[in-house]
Amino acid sequence: MHHTPAEHILLIEDDPAFGAMLTEALDAKGYSVHREVRAEDALQHLRDHGSHGFDLILTDVKLPGMSGLEAIPRLRQMAPESDIIVMTAFSTKEMAVEAVRQGAYDFFSKPFSLGELEVVVRRCMEKRRLQSTLAQLRSTLLSSGPAGCIIGESSAIREVKERIERIAPLDTTVLILGESGTGKELISDTVHALSPRAGNPFIRVNCAAIPENLFENELFGHEKGAFTGAAQAQAGKFEQADKGTILLDEIGDMPLSIQPKLLRVVEQKQVERLGGRRPVNLDVRIIAATNQHLEDLIREKRFREDLYYRLNVAVIHLPPLRHRREDIIPLAHHFLNRIRRQLALDVDGFTPQAESALQRHDWPGNVRQLANVLEGLAISAAPGRIEEHHVLRALGNATGRNIPSTAPHAIDLREAVEHFEKTLILNALRRTGGSQKDAATLLALNPKNLWAKMRKHAITPDDIAVCTS
Repeated sequence: MHHTPAEHILLIEDDPAFGAMLTEALDAKGYSVHREVRAEDALQHLRDHGSHGFDLILTDVKLPGMSGLEAIPRLRQMAPESDIIVMTAFSTKEMAVEAVRQGAYDFFSKPFSLGELEVVVRRCMEKRRLQSTLAQLRSTLLSSGPAGCIIGESSAIREVKERIERIAPLDTTVLILGESGTGKELISDTVHALSPRAGNPFIRVNCAAIPENLFENELFGHEKGAFTGAAQAQAGKFEQADKGTILLDEIGDMPLSIQPKLLRVVEQKQVERLGGRRPVNLDVRIIAATNQHLEDLIREKRFREDLYYRLNVAVIHLPPLRHRREDIIPLAHHFLNRIRRQLALDVDGFTPQAESALQRHDWPGNVRQLANVLEGLAISAAPGRIEEHHVLRALGNATGRNIPSTAPHAIDLREAVEHFEKTLILNALRRTGGSQKDAATLLALNPKNLWAKMRKHAITPDDIAVCTS
């Protein structure tokens, strides 16, 4: 059995033979033991040498001078980070309750076997290691997030981090809400990584990318012969996620016909494969994410109300970037550093004016849009610094902003918005060489929505060809 060298025990025991036996037994298990005969001597040792070295204080109750019970409050004061286990030959329920009330972690009575002692001490140490790991994760999460992940120190993003910290260790269903590009998939990754399921599968499903006729097979799998071409049985995404987590991204785009089957999975923790006769039991945590207002979809009869209430258990609201502007510059530096490494670009940061221009922008595509714009800025500015004119040109191209701020005539808002959207789509298609799939990703849209918007604006291949020339 492996123990870290940092696991030190302070033993307070006045019986020479028993004390020597305990010291030898604990030493054989890899613990470092320091023994004192009296509680007063142990307290003096803590005063002289500090308390940080001891993970556990193991004390007898009946001692010369101060008793072990009397010593507990003083030991807690002197060594607040050490756990205390009390052992005594006088086992009564009242004494056990009093020991715990005074601050002991555990209590057991003599005579006891060395095996019992080892189990109690090992559990204590394992608990401490878990607490230490959790404390480190909390510290990392609340400071700047796991490397390359949740960047920002605004009050809005700190609330998100604290919410994740509370929700992640639980096994409850999670619903992540936020506009496109705010980082919902990243948040789901973090929830899984900080959960007890972290070492098990994490399966992602994009509900907007699956054709309706393939949805059931994709999620629930099939048995051999379930349909033409089903030459062998295949597990669906839910079975693949067993013992782990499944992310149902863009849950608002799940076809209404599939929603009753998903509701059954959520309620019963079982799936039935296509062509299957027996349900398959599951142990899966469900995370759902959407940029849509599910309440609106319920009113439009496009989303089941009972499914919504099953998913709406632990909710994480992701704020848009325009509501946490103080995070824009830290994010910009983070993305620039990453792009610099990936593309080996010689870009020496931003001028103050460039940073100001970035911070003023509303970023309708949120963090994803910022990352995409930063890539173009880094390429444009290399070698050198990113300057204000680089930013203004990039944002002008991205938004089609060509309406002068002092327009001499009234502006038709609807027409301006339509022009904005069409220009944004055309520029995305230009950047992606006409690829609708890549343009949809750039715009934080699903491909169906992009296609619909292209039809609305009557964007033709000729328009795209002009853009790509």
